[in-house]
Order: sequence, then structure tokens, then C-alpha cells
Amino acid sequence: MTDFDAVWINARIATMQANQAPYGVIEQGALASKDGYIVWLGPEAQLPAYEAAKTRVYDVQGQWLLPGLIDCHTHLVYGGSRANEFEMRLQGASYQAIAQAGGGIRSTVKATREASAEALFELAKARVNTLMQQGVTRLEIKSGYGLDLASERKMLQVARQLAQHFPLHIHTTFLGAHALPPEFDDADAYMDYLCHTMLPTLHQEGLVDAVDVFCEGIGFSVAQSKRLFQCAQQLGLPVKAHAEQLSNLGGTALVAEFAGLSADHIEFLDEAGVKAMAQAGTVAVLLPGAYYFLKETQLPPIELLRQYQVPMAVATDLNPGTSPLCNLPLMLNMACTLFALTPEEALLGVTRHAAKALGVDDAGMLAVGLRADFGCYTMVQPAELAYQQGVNPLTQLVIGGKTIPF
Repeated sequence: MTDFDAVWINARIATMQANQAPYGVIEQGALASKDGYIVWLGPEAQLPAYEAAKTRVYDVQGQWLLPGLIDCHTHLVYGGSRANEFEMRLQGASYQAIAQAGGGIRSTVKATREASAEALFELAKARVNTLMQQGVTRLEIKSGYGLDLASERKMLQVARQLAQHFPLHIHTTFLGAHALPPEFDDADAYMDYLCHTMLPTLHQEGLVDAVDVFCEGIGFSVAQSKRLFQCAQQLGLPVKAHAEQLSNLGGTALVAEFAGLSADHIEFLDEAGVKAMAQAGTVAVLLPGAYYFLKETQLPPIELLRQYQVPMAVATDLNPGTSPLCNLPLMLNMACTLFALTPEEALLGVTRHAAKALGVDDAGMLAVGLRADFGCYTMVQPAELAYQQGVNPLTQLVIGGKTIPF
């Protein structure tokens, strides 16, 4: 008798494994877990004998098992709301006019600095709950709305607290280089503060898993971003960047130079940048929610990414200013309708490729030896997750081999 903790039988399984087309489907399949990991996967007819009395057995009656969804780019911890700016933009106000009226990122910085850790936790908790109900089992949370040591620490501590409160996996990313804070008028001086004080301190406190930068004309230059990456490298931290969102500045090539995890947004990326990503193994993170919300017109170079076989992840970019969209399945639909991804590419973008964007090698697929993180869905085919919106097909969420209430 084989020793299993739990077995899922009578299942259709989309493993999302590489070189298994399409979706890595196993019809009439079964999956078994032990100690939080997948220990058997394949056609149910080949399932080894096990002691049913000591094993949790789930007959899913032909439903689909999909890898746990991964949201690899969020700004989920923040205070305040910018719905008033949304209204102002719709009435014709420019970004500059909104900023002069006290809006923009500085309004979120002000609200986040003023909010207590307890208040930020409660706000973020509702957002995490929503994502889990959609099948998300792993996500990234960036800082970047504090822009001083105490406030960035508070944001990252709340992210760590969320990881203790919820069963899903949370990665923290330091984004102190998100914007110039109001008390600084010199970006180089602020970068000194980030490199010499803020990042080393927060890293020493165990709050940072990766380092991000907004490398853009309205953010930080390539030279300034490189200084931050060098600091991260010395601390042994992986890097990523918001890059080529508004112009082709060269941030993606810089990420590739440092063998970074991902370059995100990349609407203005050129072929040289795509080639650099391919050579470095850097993931392209597509953020269709921000593209939609800002009514952008410059599409990411999807065909070039395909040509050079750069993995494409898809994420919400959940944030109060440019993508207030706490809905990862909706991003699958937008990735298909706005960016012309296939449903399989979109689903890979929130599973296998999203895991790679976080530097994770034990999630994002269903395979023996990987974490038993997956969802059970009542739907006709995996493409339905990108196709239909507004009806939640998730019937069971499993993290570490345990069913999770949602």
C-alpha cells in the first residue's frame, strides 16, 4: 500500500508542464499528495493502491485541477483611495493638474504614511481574500508607498503579517525607488538614502525578498537604477524593474545585465531588449490592467517575445492609481483580448511563468515533487478561465495539500 495524505480522483488535470501540449492535459487523471507535496500524478487507472481509510479521498467528478494561480506583481498594501482622480481624469483633468491638486502617487504616500499598520492590514486582508477566492495560492507584494524607512518598514511588516495570517505564499519586494518622496528634491541624494540606509536596514530585518525600481523618465534613470541593483547584488537579493512602460529608456537591458527575475510593463521594449531578456532568462511580466485603465495604445512586443521565447507572465499590478483591479482571471481575459495572447499563454502567465518571475521552482505546475497547490474548477476546458468573467468556477482551493476555506 502506498502512503498518501490525500488523493484527488476522477479529475481532468491541466499540469501546465513544459513540452506537453496543450495545457499538459491528463484526462481521467488522479493526483496524490504527502506532506504538502505532489507525490503521484497520472492516469487514474495507474494510481497505486493506497489505504483509503487513512487517506482523504476527493472525487471531483470530472472537474479540472489547475496549478494554483500566482499574482507576481501587486502593490497590495496601501492606504487611501484615488477614485476622485479617476473621476477627474474622466472629466478631462491632466495628470499634471491632478498632481498639482495633491493627487497622484504622493496622495497614496500621504495616506499610507498616515495609516496605522493595523489599518493597512485590514485593508490588505480584504484584497488577499478576494484573490484567494479566485484561486490564487501565491502572490508578490511590493512596498513603495512609504518612501521613508519607517513607512516602508511598516508596509513590508504588514506583508509579512499577511503571510502569517493566510495559508498562501507571499513574496515581498522592496520598491523604495518608486518615486521621489516629498522631502527630497534630488534623485541622486534619495538613491544614496536607499542604498546606504533603507535597503540594508530592511534586508537585515528580514523583510525583503527582492528589489524593484521604477526605471523611467518620471522615475529613476538607468544609472540610478544600476546603483540600486549593485546594492541589491551585494546583499544577495534578486532584482526586477518597472521598465519601458512610457519610453524605451533601457531599464529592461539593465535588468538582464543583472540576470534579473523580470522586467514588467515593457510596452516600449525593442528587439534588442527582448534579445537581452532571452539571453538572461528574464521573464516579461505583462500588466494589461494598467494598459486598460490608463487607455494606453502602445502594445508590448508580443511577437518578439514569442520569437525569442521569452516567458510571458501576467499579473494584476493591483494598485490604487493605475490598476485598481483585484481580479487575476480578468487579467487573463485582458491579456487575450488586448494583447492577443492565446488562452494557454495567458494561463501559463499566471502559473509556470509567474513562478519563474518570482524565482520559484516548486510551484506553477502540477508535477511530482512540486508543492500541492492547486484549484478545482467546474468548467468545460481550461480556456474558460480566460473566457468567462463574473462567474467563479472555483470549487476547491488546495495549498500545501490541504483544502482551504474561501
